[in-house]
Amino acid sequence: MFKKIAIFGVGLIGGSFALALKQAGAVAQVVGAGRSLASLERALELGIIDVIATSPADAVAGADLVLIAAPVAQTGAILASIQPYLQVGTIVTDAGSTKGDVVASARLALGEKISQFVPGHPIAGRESNGPDAAITHLYVGKKVVLTPLSENAETDVKRVADAWEQCGALIHRLSAAQHDLVFASVSHLPHVLAYALVDDIANKPHADILFQYAASGFRDFTRIAGSSPEMWRDISLANQDALLQELDAYQLKLTQLRGLLASGDGAGLEAIYRNAQQARHHWNCAIEAAEKQNKEGGD
Repeated sequence: MFKKIAIFGVGLIGGSFALALKQAGAVAQVVGAGRSLASLERALELGIIDVIATSPADAVAGADLVLIAAPVAQTGAILASIQPYLQVGTIVTDAGSTKGDVVASARLALGEKISQFVPGHPIAGRESNGPDAAITHLYVGKKVVLTPLSENAETDVKRVADAWEQCGALIHRLSAAQHDLVFASVSHLPHVLAYALVDDIANKPHADILFQYAASGFRDFTRIAGSSPEMWRDISLANQDALLQELDAYQLKLTQLRGLLASGDGAGLEAIYRNAQQARHHWNCAIEAAEKQNKEGGD
């Protein structure tokens, strides 16, 4: 049972965290903090938070756990604002989609209190934003990756893991470097591609006709382009090196496909399509098996 949890950023990620813990009966009080008073007031109205913090000091005073669920570029400033007021025993974690930059910001902002910061990343989301997008079951069966620091006490890491497990999440661990390489490939690149496709079509002179006939395939491929532009701007820049490597590799694949298409090489195209189909099928089966195991038990 957490007596008090402070959340910086009460939108989809932070709000869903609060709602899930409340539903589990795992927290007595949730305090909200952030840049937008309107969002905080809406979160209060929806019952996501119980109190609006009047200052960083007010937010973290007596808190067992602090979650930073704001865009990653804000993490350093938020940590610096709460550093003077962090009490012994208060654990800080985050929900940022990049970890190398977050860890560097945390070391700079927290100094000798760095041991109190346990980096994390919930692998869940929706294309909606803000407090109204928050739902109690967002993290059920979803992965949360923790990237503990050498300075962290194992009991603190376990405390953060316990909080996410109360939300229904499955805990995984990676190093910060491993995390950023992995998610540049399977998360950050797909978002860049979705944004690029929609922007390209939107800028065509006959965009209205194209969108009129776009159907389920376009909707499924571009769903994530409905995500927060500010958040994904920060993620793209924060993981710049790894994302550039992935973009370069993808451009090579597109060049290969273009060559096959230009030469009328149907067999070559089909071979790539078939390999992709089989890889996606195996991945989907693995996901379904993991979700079934989580619901029915097992190790």
